[in-house]
Amino acid sequence: MSNIIPVEIIQQRIFEIHGEKVMLDRHVAELYEVETRILNQAVKRNIERFPEEFMFQLGRDERDGVITICDDLQPLKFARTMPFAFTEYGVAMLSSVLKSKRAIQVNIQIIKAFVKLRKMLSSHIELRRKLEAMEKKYDKQFEVVFTAINQLMEPPPPKPKRKFGF
Repeated sequence: MSNIIPVEIIQQRIFEIHGEKVMLDRHVAELYEVETRILNQAVKRNIERFPEEFMFQLGRDERDGVITICDDLQPLKFARTMPFAFTEYGVAMLSSVLKSKRAIQVNIQIIKAFVKLRKMLSSHIELRRKLEAMEKKYDKQFEVVFTAINQLMEPPPPKPKRKFGF
């Protein structure tokens, strides 16, 4: 039961909003096998455990942006309330609010997913540092190689948003 949900599935449900890696209440509730309404009730009953850096509520634009990314969130389009987003700290705090065995196991897997993402990011930064050190060490004959590698490491430029309407 230690591998209740593959980390890869959890990673697909982690979004970046407000510069934070977060999971939406709907996805967390689904993983814990509880209704979103029940999860949110438990959180509201223990709201003092969830400061702003643990959890925040999405605005309409953020909600609409997440809906376009993730097909299973289409029902949120017609929801009366905006979804909550839980940071890594908020997900950790959920284990003290939801006390079932499944909640504990799922919580462990979610934390592992956040840690794995953080490690991937830090290894990318470390690779960049090593490349920069090598660039300084070697002369101009390798300049073309380093330029090509740097271009490959850069994230693709954001696609221009299409304007609609008049």
